[in-house]
Amino acid sequence: MTQTSKPPVTVWFLNGPNANLYGLDANKSYGTDSFPVLQSRCEQKAASLEVGLRFLQSNHEGQLIDWIQEARGVADGIVINAAGLTYTSIPILDALMSFPGKIIEAHMSNIWKREPFRHHSYISKVADGVIAGLGGDGYELAIEAIARLVRKSK
Repeated sequence: MTQTSKPPVTVWFLNGPNANLYGLDANKSYGTDSFPVLQSRCEQKAASLEVGLRFLQSNHEGQLIDWIQEARGVADGIVINAAGLTYTSIPILDALMSFPGKIIEAHMSNIWKREPFRHHSYISKVADGVIAGLGGDGYELAIEAIARLVRKSK
């Protein structure tokens, strides 16, 4: 009997404005893990799942759009926490609509327990799934979920 290997999966995890400040919030809305700690956790999770991971963060909408476009033909899936741009950016929605792979929307906090303007996400329109309110654990779960979705579609 031969051992079957998992199909290769490449995921880009895109983080939007102010995500680089995670762990520094006095209110601890986003947990206590710093952004580098979250990145390390995600890289370890991806490695354990045999997933190639590119973990990126920008405070600029255009940079996020450029990365989404660059991911076309390179990445099998995108996990995105567009942060505040989740509720305002039609250009990010348009870019994601052109991405042929799987998409998971991720948020550190439970956006539905927060201010009403956070209850509408443009990204949810194209996301295959949404993970919110689980902090850094949700980031790891998002990587696991996207890996499963991609492998099921191959």
